[in-house]
Amino acid sequence: MIVERFRGFFPIVVDLETTGLDPNIHGVLELGAQTVIEQEDGTFLPGETCHFHLIPFEKAAYDPESTAIHKIDPFHPLRLAVSENECIHEFFNWVRTQKKPSGCHRAVLVGHNAWFDLAFLNALIARTEVKRNPFHRFTSFDTATLCALAYGQTVLAKACEVAKIPYDGKEAHSALYDTQITTQLFCDVLNRWHRMSEQQL
Repeated sequence: MIVERFRGFFPIVVDLETTGLDPNIHGVLELGAQTVIEQEDGTFLPGETCHFHLIPFEKAAYDPESTAIHKIDPFHPLRLAVSENECIHEFFNWVRTQKKPSGCHRAVLVGHNAWFDLAFLNALIARTEVKRNPFHRFTSFDTATLCALAYGQTVLAKACEVAKIPYDGKEAHSALYDTQITTQLFCDVLNRWHRMSEQQL
């Protein structure tokens, strides 16, 4: 069913925490991802999750304003971080495993301000020289835009408030937590649209 719903694209919600805002000079600290599951009635639920702590590349710059927001210590010994190369290969293997049963030909990144996460993902791919990228290189589904349409809000926390999705500000800016919240919003927008479409039939 999902292959027909998104024109052959398999949506995967992705959130990246980084050392700054420029994908060319700043590194990736965390990567979180989650699938969505389409039910028989056409509604969606959050699916499987995937999460990595990363070691930023050797010459990565660090913006103190960014690190002050997410409060991630890149050099903490208990982070159990992996290299960019290990992360991207494990992540893409996970994406292909999740995508294969759907029959979709390409994954598409879903994100809150998706341009940011897609830019950093593409930079990560370029640095690791991955040959087989399962994601579309420039198409993405932006939940900030979808939330503006559905709720009249673009900020993640405010959209959650309107959608009545519990949001813990203390957990925010963790890649896994933000991914799970974004997935809930994405599913809620899709399900609202599905209910509206059924009412019009």
